[in-house]
Amino acid sequence: MIRVLEPGLMTTVQDRGRWGHQDLGVPVAGPMDECSHRLANRLVGNSSELATLEVTLVGPSLEFLAETMCAVAGATFELWLDGVQVQTGRAFCVPPGGGLRFGRRRAGARAYLAVSGGIDVPPVLGSRSTDLASQLGGIGGRSLRAGDRLVVGRSTGRPAICGAVNLPFRLPVGGAHVRVMNGPDRERVTPEALASFPQVRFTIDPDSNRMGYRLRGELLALADSSPLLSGPTPVGTVQVPPSGSPIVLMADRQTTGGYVRIATVISADLPVAGQLGPGDWLAFELCEHREAVAALIGLEQRLMHIS
Repeated sequence: MIRVLEPGLMTTVQDRGRWGHQDLGVPVAGPMDECSHRLANRLVGNSSELATLEVTLVGPSLEFLAETMCAVAGATFELWLDGVQVQTGRAFCVPPGGGLRFGRRRAGARAYLAVSGGIDVPPVLGSRSTDLASQLGGIGGRSLRAGDRLVVGRSTGRPAICGAVNLPFRLPVGGAHVRVMNGPDRERVTPEALASFPQVRFTIDPDSNRMGYRLRGELLALADSSPLLSGPTPVGTVQVPPSGSPIVLMADRQTTGGYVRIATVISADLPVAGQLGPGDWLAFELCEHREAVAALIGLEQRLMHIS
């Protein structure tokens, strides 16, 4: 059992998402950075399907009521276990009654706290993930509050990884370039906007969240503003609404949308995008399908070699 002393800015329960219900309009949710979620689980010997805590920008303070094997991966925070600093990217044991406190954040926006056995909240439609927009999963479909108690699942008995492990990608500091493939509605944007899109540094607006990043910067003019039929919106879709300010759809995205889809962030760069926060810059680089596949294979190979 874990008791929440301070919840942090926005700490939520996340597993790999609520897949299989998008045809009914149910969002997937899941981690903003699935790679770090998987790594944290691997460090403590969990399956990647088990739920972690996603910590955003400002971390929580937690009390562990029983001995628990833990690991934190993703954004680098100062971590204090009963007043002694511990390292991110490696497993550590919290004694009964031990307190874990997240301190100053150094790089990235989101960290993932895994515990041996996973965070055991009741599944909703097959997932423990918190969807804040729909108020599904996790603890009542919301972020953690002080006084919440979290049940820890039964350990699988698989050993934790000994030693420190580095992320298989570079954490962004202040901003990042991400690779994108062309979207299906590019003909609805002016040629000038298409030419400028990969040359502009956008800024993530404070009015951004797990549903999507609103981008400030050069406006992308539409050549055709007539209504579009709603179409599927995978994670990483870059939409251009009539205002011309792009939106990058993230974990809690809606399942369909009617805005112009100019591009999609490739799967291998979604973890980098998930580590960006308000005020960070974001620039796009166009790539071909074969490059996107090769990048994803490389990322998965680096994850597989972690042991």
